[in-house]
Amino acid sequence: MRLSLKLILAAAFFICLAPLLSGQEVIPRFTSVEPMSGKVGTEIVITGENIGKENVAELYFTDGTNDIKTPMIEQSATSIKCKIPPKVAAGVRYKLMLLTRGKEPKLIEQPVRVEIVEE
Repeated sequence: MRLSLKLILAAAFFICLAPLLSGQEVIPRFTSVEPMSGKVGTEIVITGENIGKENVAELYFTDGTNDIKTPMIEQSATSIKCKIPPKVAAGVRYKLMLLTRGKEPKLIEQPVRVEIVEE
């Protein structure tokens, strides 16, 4: 009888604790981009972790001063497809940056770059 009561209490504790543990915020991360260079309008594919619609709200090209938003064509937990936006400058290597979803959205620069080539 005592053992079953301990098991019930332990199970109840873990059931109550599970939502608290899963409430931890995940951090989206880009790991690569293909191709690594292109001209305006070139379609690129970004791969990474936790980059699905539930975690990433917006995508930007940034040179550290100017942030240029670009629409996402396709988005999954491990990849995002987009096009190089028209307002980028040729000869510049832009970092990709994302805006997270959630209570406190954050802009996070990623360690991947795309070089813009002349038309």
